[in-house]
Order: sequence, then structure tokens, then C-alpha cells
Amino acid sequence: MATSILKNKALFLISLVLFILLHSAFNIASDSAEQANSLLKWAATLHNQKYSNRSPWPLLPENSTNPNAKTSPCTWLGLSCNRGGSVVRINLTTSGLNGTLHELSFSAFPDLEFLDLSCNSLSSTIPLEITQLPKLIFLDLSSNQLSGVIPPDIGLLTNLNTLRLSANRLDGSIPSSVGNLTELAWLHLYDNRFSGSIPSEMGNLKNLVELFMDTNLLTGSIPSTFGSLTKLVQLFLYNNQLSGHIPQELGDLKSLTSLSLFGNNLSGPIPASLSGLTSLTILHLYQNQLSGTIPELGNLNSLSNLELSENKLTGSIPASLGNLSRLELLFLKNNQLSGPIPEQIANLSKLSLLQLQSNQLTGYLPQNICQSKVLQNFSVNDNRLEGPIPKSMRDCKSLVRLHLEGNQFIGNISEDFGVYPYLQFVDIRYNKFHGEISSKWGMCPHLSTLLISGNNISGIIPPEIGNAARLQGLDFSSNQLVGRIPKELGKLTSLLRVNLEDNQLSDGVPLEFGSLTDLESLDLSANRFNQSIPGNIENLVKLNYLNLSNNQFSQEIPIQLGKLVHLSKLDLSQNFLIGEIPSELSGMQSLEVLNLSRNNLSGFIPGDLKEMHGLSSIDISYNKLEGPVPDNKAFQNSSIEAFQGNKGLCGHVQGLQPCKPSSTEQGSSIKFHKRLFLVISLPLFGAFLILSFLGVLFFQSKRSKEALEAEKSSQESEEILLITSFDGKSMHDEIIEATDSLNDIYCIGKGGCGSVYKAKLSSGSTVAVKKLHQSHDAWKPYQKEFWSEIRALTEIKHRNIVKFYGFCSYSAYSFLVYECIEKGSLATILRDNEAAKELEWFKRASIIKGVANALSYMHHDCSPPIVHRDISSKNILLDSENEARVSDFGIARILNLDSSHRTALAGTFGYMAPELAYSIVVTEKCDVYSFGVLALEVINGKHPGEIISSISSSSSTRKMLLENIVDLRLPFPSPEVQVELVNILNLAFTCLNSNPQVRPTMEMICHML
Repeated sequence: MATSILKNKALFLISLVLFILLHSAFNIASDSAEQANSLLKWAATLHNQKYSNRSPWPLLPENSTNPNAKTSPCTWLGLSCNRGGSVVRINLTTSGLNGTLHELSFSAFPDLEFLDLSCNSLSSTIPLEITQLPKLIFLDLSSNQLSGVIPPDIGLLTNLNTLRLSANRLDGSIPSSVGNLTELAWLHLYDNRFSGSIPSEMGNLKNLVELFMDTNLLTGSIPSTFGSLTKLVQLFLYNNQLSGHIPQELGDLKSLTSLSLFGNNLSGPIPASLSGLTSLTILHLYQNQLSGTIPELGNLNSLSNLELSENKLTGSIPASLGNLSRLELLFLKNNQLSGPIPEQIANLSKLSLLQLQSNQLTGYLPQNICQSKVLQNFSVNDNRLEGPIPKSMRDCKSLVRLHLEGNQFIGNISEDFGVYPYLQFVDIRYNKFHGEISSKWGMCPHLSTLLISGNNISGIIPPEIGNAARLQGLDFSSNQLVGRIPKELGKLTSLLRVNLEDNQLSDGVPLEFGSLTDLESLDLSANRFNQSIPGNIENLVKLNYLNLSNNQFSQEIPIQLGKLVHLSKLDLSQNFLIGEIPSELSGMQSLEVLNLSRNNLSGFIPGDLKEMHGLSSIDISYNKLEGPVPDNKAFQNSSIEAFQGNKGLCGHVQGLQPCKPSSTEQGSSIKFHKRLFLVISLPLFGAFLILSFLGVLFFQSKRSKEALEAEKSSQESEEILLITSFDGKSMHDEIIEATDSLNDIYCIGKGGCGSVYKAKLSSGSTVAVKKLHQSHDAWKPYQKEFWSEIRALTEIKHRNIVKFYGFCSYSAYSFLVYECIEKGSLATILRDNEAAKELEWFKRASIIKGVANALSYMHHDCSPPIVHRDISSKNILLDSENEARVSDFGIARILNLDSSHRTALAGTFGYMAPELAYSIVVTEKCDVYSFGVLALEVINGKHPGEIISSISSSSSTRKMLLENIVDLRLPFPSPEVQVELVNILNLAFTCLNSNPQVRPTMEMICHML
């Protein structure tokens, strides 16, 4: 009996357990099916190009044999479930998703812990329902196109450890409920449009390690409650509109390694409490309104980058900065600092960039200022420094850029400077140096700019300067130089600017100057040149500024000047020039300013000058000119002072006598009256003729009208629209003739925007003509913005940028005109084994540096900055000296002016920054990423696809061996070259960081190179 009872109880318990298990299994299956349906419903609303023609779920495996695949999402790619079959993890980063989040039922995922939808193209707002995920730990919606506000109930997600909403279009204020997320360690809100003040409740986030809120529109002050974030390692609040003082409480953040507050309106002093942040490596407070003195920061032993520039700081530079043994960059420029430069600065043995310019510093330079063996940029210009240059400066072999201009330095220029193997830029203008120009400058192999004007330099120009083969800018003006211009300067074929004004140079312009075909500016004024102006000046086809005034040039004005079609200013005044003004000067269609005053010119002013429509200012006073003044706005609008001192000028200018009609004009008047008489005497005969043909005209009138309208339309369609730096109509006709109407036999390449043709012009110069595809041909060429952009691009002048001449639009096509670089693209050369072998390691490093210089110029020296958008080896051209020239710069922008910084023309596959996979916002950092790819390609010899994919962390990149990366077609680099290549590789790896905020700027890259 008892046994029977026990059996019954056992059966009951087993039945109960089975019932519970079955019920649970039913619920699990039900929950799983609900989650699958929710995901499939959401997927149906997405536009996914990456996974088109697949199953309804974007990441469901193709041809899955699992019978539960469509009901159990646990087998779907990107999803993970717990043991109960409930989804706990959704990771769809970089999946090409295009749609919204509003069709995803978040309530169906009560166990969800991890949600990563970053790097897609999701739009619209963040649903309020997302705050109903009680177990959520990780939420990443960064790098999408989300808009609207952060849900105010975000504070309900109390288990969140990571919240990333950066790189979207979110706006509004940051909700105070964020302060409830006390488990939060990583909070990224950068690169949005958040406004309003920072909630003080964020001080409750005591587990926070990273706080990135930079690049927004935040206002108000930095909350003092941030002092409670004691675990914080990185705090980025830069590029906002924050005001008020920097809280003293930030000095309590002892774990902080990076503090970046630049680009705000912060005021008041720099808190002394920051001196306690001994773990700090980066301190960026520049571009604010900070005042007071620099606090003692000598305890920051880990600091490598200190930037306090562009504030209102006063007082002296603390000597304690000399204790910062790891400091590499010290930027204190554009403040109101005074007193001497501390001797202790010389102790900074790792210092590579020192910028102290534009202050009120006084005294001598420290004797051991160049003790650092890695000092590359030394800038103390525009201060009140004096005394001699320290002897250590002669041994500072690492120097790349040297700025001493605008001080009161003294000393013998031939003794104070040495030979610098890496030096590119020297500016020692407007000091009190004496002595003679040293021949040592010609021994600096990388020197591109040498500026020594405004000193007391005497003697001759040493011919050895002609050995500085890379020289682009030369300014020896306002000194006491004598003798001839050495003919050896004619070897400097890279020269762009030469200024020898205000010296005592004599003789003539060397004929060898005709070799300087890249020269854009030449100023030889206020000297004693006494020969004729050489006719081969016509070879300087790129010249836009020519000043030969206040000399003793004689003979006639050479007619060859008329071939300088890019010239905008010509000053030949105060010479002894004779003869007539050549009519050939009318060929200078770009000329704006013409000064021929105070010479011995005679005869009539050529009537052809009236065709110089760009001319805005003229001065022909004090010559022997006579006759009518041309009917040209520059002549007609000039004051009488521009014509006085001549013997017989006349015309419609206030102060000049009107011109008397010539005999020819009088004869024409008589003939006119005769014709008028005939017309009046024969009216009846004319009327009879008209009536006779009235019937015929009636039947043909409609046909004639249509023909006239067709002709008018044809004429309008044939109108040439142009914006160029040359005579556009003439140049257009020359290009069409030279290429046989853009015949394919002249085509030298094809790209995404159009086909490129080579056109050799009658002047002997060769240009590259890019005929645009129809998709890029239907612009709005009358838009003011379009023409402004074209004009801006034609003004860009840089050694490493292909010259852009302009644009021409015709009824059948439109094209862009560039300087022609004969050697072709870097991509083509690297693909050719023999050509690639000629690019030895030094040349490859120079190519990388040249591209970096060009991008730095475009990003930091152009206003507004220019983003290239398509840096790749096919857009890097090499000249005959293997110098890198960046082509197609800014063209993507002018083709899409209406789209601001958002464009589909965002680069070449394999070079595009990863953020462009989910965002159409193009910034300078996109160019930086592309530059990193290009740098690796130059060293590797081919596109570094596998190398890029293997870069997962900074530690892994350091372990990558050089021998696994270098181009095996070349001999393995020497130890000296290895050091340079490793430096380039490290920079390239930082450029490839997936976070654009972490990538360096091109200006920083140039400094490091």
C-alpha cells in the first residue's frame, strides 16, 4: 500500500516537472518566434545594398539547411542567444543598413545586453522604446545619420557600461538623466549638434573612463562636479562654445592622461591644480580666451604635448617647463608672454616642435637651445628678442623649419648658421644681421624657402645658392647686395618666387633666368640694372607678378611680354625705356595693374589695349605719349594723375582735352549726309518695292521666324562660358585645334569624372584637359558659388599641387584645364616593375613628404580649407624629378557645391576612410586616412589591403616587421633609411585609426616628417 502511494507521488512529481519543462519550452519557443518575427519585420523596412538578393533577414545565412533557421534567430549572423534561446547580443556594425529603428520592437528583447548598430546609414530619431531594455550593457549607435534628441528617459538603462552616439546629427540638450547611468565607463557624444549646457548630474558617473563630447555646440561652463570623475582617463570637450573658467576641481582627476579643451571661449586663469595631474600626456588649451600666467607645470613628468597657443596669457615662461623631460611639442604662440626664454628649455632633449612666436619675449636665446637632437621646428618670430644667435644653432642638424623673423637679432650671417641636411624653410627677415650670404645655404639639399630680407647683408649673391636644387622661394630684398645676379640661379628650376628688391644689384637680368619656367613672382625693383629687358622673359609663362621698376633699364619694351598671359601686375616705372608701347601687351588678358610711368615712351597708346577687359589700374604719367586714350574702363576711370607729364594725350577723362575728329571721321560725316539724302528722296520707290514682294513675304514670314529663332538658339548654345587665368576664348580654340576637337587619339587617361587629353599649345606649353562625363556636365555654371570656387582653385600655388588653370563650358561638352605633368600617375609607375625600381627609398620618402605638404597646405593654409576627397595613387602625379604633384584637388567639391560637405563623390575604394561607409560627411580626417593608405602603398609597392586589415590595435602595428612591408623589388633599406621608413610607417598607422578624432592633422604629420 505504502509502495503504491510512493509510486503515485513519484509519477505526480515527474508529471509536474515535465509540465513545467514543456510549458517553459513552449514559452521559449514562443519568445524566440516573437523575436524572429520582430527582426524580420524590421529587416523588411531596411534598404541594404550590401546584402541584397539574400533572405529576409540581412544576415541570415544563405541556403541554410537548419529547419529552425527562420524561426530561431540564434543561428543568424550578428546575433547571439543565451541558453534559454533569447537574443542577448545584436552586432550589425558596418552592415550597410539604411533605414530607421522605429520598426524594431525593442520590448521583444528583454534579455538584450549588447546592441551595436554603428557605422551604418540609419536615420530618423532614436526611439523612446530603446530605454525599455533593462539588461542593456553596451549601446553603440555611432557613425550613422540619426537626428533629433537623446531620449530623456535614457537614465532608465542603469546597467549601461558603454554609450556611443557620436558622429550623428543629434541635437538638443544632453538630458540630465544621463547622470543616472552610474555604471557608465565609456561615453562618446562627439561630432553632433548638441547645444545647451553640460548637466552637472554627469558628475555622478564615477566609473567613467572616457568622456568625448567634443565638436558640438555646447555652451555654458564646465561643471565643477566633473572633479568627482576620478577614474577618468580621457576628457575631450574641444570645439564647442563653452565659456567661463576651467574648474579647479579638474585637478582631482589623477588618472587623466588627455585633457583637450581647445577651440572654446574659456576665460580666466589656467588652474594651478592641473599641476597635480602627473599622468597627463596631452594638455590642449589653445584657441580660448585664457588669461593670467602659466602655472608651474613642471610636475607633469609624463607630458609630451603642451599647447597653450592663441590665448591672452601674460607673464613669463615658467622655468619649470624645463623639467618636462618627455615633452615633444611645446606651443605657446600668439599670446602676450614677456621676459626671456628660460635657459631650462634647453633641457628638453625630446623636444621636436617649439613655437613661441607672436609674443613679447625679450632677451637672448638660450645658449644651448638646440641641445635637443630631434628639434625640427623652431619658431620665435615676431617677438622682441635680441643678441647673437647661439653657437649651438650651427649644429642643430635636425632642423626642418626655422623662424627668427621680426626680432632684433644681430651677428654675422655667414658665421651663425651651418649646413642642415633636413632644413626646408628659413625665415630670418627683419633683424639686424650683417655680413655676406653664406655659400653653405646651397649645401642644404632640402631647402625650399630662404628669406633674409630687411637686414644689413652686403656683398654678392653667392653662385653656390644655385646648388639648392629644391629652392622655391628666395627673398633677399632690402639689403645692401651688390654685383650681378649669378647666372647659376638659372639652375633653380623649381623657383616660384624671387624677390631681390631694394639692393644695389647691377648689370642685367641673366639670360639663364629664361629657364625658370615655374616662376610666378619676380621683383627686381629699386636696384641698378642698366641693360635692356631680355626677350626670353616670354619663357616665364607662369609669371603673375613682375616688378622691374626704379632701375635703369633701357631700350624698348620687349614685345614678348605680351605672351605672359597669366601676368596680373606689371610695373616698369622709373626706368629709361624708349619707343612706343607695344600693341602686343594686349595679349596679357589677365593683367590688372599696369604701371609704365616715368620713362621715355613716345607715340600713341595702342588701340588694342582697350581689349584688356581685366585691367583695373594704369599709370602712364611722365612719358612723351600723345593721342587718344583707349576706350577702356581702366583708362577712362583713372584720375588725371595717371596721365600727367605727357605732351598730347586726349580723351574722355576728366582733366584731359577731348580729341579732335580726324579727316577720316569728317569724310565719313559727309558720306553719311549723302546717304541720308538718298534715303529721303526715294521713299516712294522703296514703298513700291515692299508692296511688290508683300505676298511672297507673307507666305515666308512664319518660316523665316522659325529660322531666326533656331539661329538664335544655336548662337546661345554655342556661347562659351569660362573662368580661367588666361584668355578663355583663345585658349578654348587652341585646345580644340590641338586635340582635333578632343579626338580620342589625344586621350591619355580616363577616370570616374571624365577623360583626360593632352593638348600642346602654340606657345609651346602643354596642358591636360579633362573632358567631363555628361553626368558632371549639367551643372549650374551661372551660380556665383561655382565661379567663386573656380577662381579660388586657380589661385592655389604650391610646389606639390598640379596647377589648375580653369574651366570652360561649351554646348557639346565641358572641360577643366590643368598643368600637364608628363611622367604620369604614381599608380601606373608602381605597377611597372622597371619604373618602380627607379623609385628608390629616398625618392619614395620624398613622394610621401610632398603629398603631406600639399595636404597640409590645402587643409591649413587655404581659406576656406580644401578637402581633396580622393587621395589615391592615381591622383598623385610625378614630374621629371619624381616630385609628387597632387591632382584633381577640390574638384569633387566644385562639382557638388549645392551639397556642402556631403557628397557621393567621396573617394576611391580602398582609400576611403571607414566612416564614409556609413556617413556622407567628408572632413579633412578623410584625407588623413587616405594619406595613410597611400604612404603604405608607396613603401609596399602595391595597395596595402591585407596590411590595413591586420591593423587591429596600436600594439599590433608596432610588432609588424619592416621586412614584411617593404617593396621587395628594391634592395632592403640601409639602417639610416630604415629609421625614416619606420617613422613613416608609424605615422601611417596612426592615420588609419578607425576613430577620425584620434587621427593626426596633416600639419602635425608634416612636422613629424
